[in-house]
Amino acid sequence: MTIFLVLAPYGAFATLMLVTSATVSLLCAALICLGVIAFDVARRRSIKILTVGSVIVFTAVGSYLTFVDATPSTIAVKIAIDAGILVVSLGSILVGHPFTRQYAVEEVDAAIAKLPGFTQANYLITWAWTGAVLLMLIGNIAVLYVPALPLWTGLLVAFAARNAAVCFTRWYPQYRKAKYGAPPARALPSH
Repeated sequence: MTIFLVLAPYGAFATLMLVTSATVSLLCAALICLGVIAFDVARRRSIKILTVGSVIVFTAVGSYLTFVDATPSTIAVKIAIDAGILVVSLGSILVGHPFTRQYAVEEVDAAIAKLPGFTQANYLITWAWTGAVLLMLIGNIAVLYVPALPLWTGLLVAFAARNAAVCFTRWYPQYRKAKYGAPPARALPSH
């Protein structure tokens, strides 16, 4: 369910961009992000860096389209969103709080979350998502600047990059567990 909540605003944005205006698509995506925040608050979970960053990015691009210039193409809007999410993802790494860690902490025992490998794993998973966003950005830039590329090329790259990041996010913790095993009970802090 967590992956669904993380990807729901982006899926709604991409789908709505096919059938309605960019402004409406951005507004709906921002509202879904706010709904995810409300859901997390209601379940007494942390407010996520990625969700707040997404609200800011969707709102900023939507405000630009509404109040400054409504003429950017669909691809230009997607590039702006990808660039904004790339900044959020890289920013979370640079400030020492990889955005995936907030989700992972809510899924594992507190003792596991305190292990050094847990943080390292989350940095790697966040880098995987950052790479996926970068690939999506490059795919959309290619569609914008290489007129011979069909528009669906950007969608294909986005689909492949997101699916690869989802698969990696699911696979890597299992890989680490199989490689390193569960730590002995005496190795865990007793706080």
